[in-house]
Amino acid sequence: MNPQAPVYVRAEDDAWPTVVYYHFHAWSGRRPFWAGLFTLLGGFPIAYFPYADLRLGNVSLAMATTGGAGALIIGVLLITLGLALWFQETIRVFAGVAAILLALVSIPVSNLGGFFIGFTLSMVGGALALAWAPGQPAEEGEQPAAEQQPGVVGLTKAEATADMGVQGTQGIPGPRGTETAHASETTAHADGGRNSAG
Repeated sequence: MNPQAPVYVRAEDDAWPTVVYYHFHAWSGRRPFWAGLFTLLGGFPIAYFPYADLRLGNVSLAMATTGGAGALIIGVLLITLGLALWFQETIRVFAGVAAILLALVSIPVSNLGGFFIGFTLSMVGGALALAWAPGQPAEEGEQPAAEQQPGVVGLTKAEATADMGVQGTQGIPGPRGTETAHASETTAHADGGRNSAG
């Protein structure tokens, strides 16, 4: 969600597809829409493939497996989690973790997770649900973060270079007031760079 996006105000001459588009865009921006969509789409191949049959003339090819009931349960749960992400965005962490776990369980139960199609879609949906965070609307009197930094805005080039310790017009940095002209000798620098233990 982009809290700084312009708010759509309907004009009288707007066509209904424009109005529908902006209302849908506003609705989907306040919730993990893409996470719900991927999770929802991931549930369909997981639930469908164990019950699918292909007819070639009089020959029927069926993929009926012993895990058909488990695949149907996993697929329906993923579809339900996808819808829940759309309408109950507060459960996004639970739904994201559940979608990832169900996608992992679908690999041995449902024909390799719907031939890895449902598995991949559900994993992406669960990850997007965990990564989504609601945006915070900006206050009307609040300034952007770049303008709130003290001492950065309003400095001239001479003032800015004076604070950095730049000498002359060549832009070569010189020693600061806290630095000494020579390096202090410590145990790391003594004896030709060898450290002593004592």
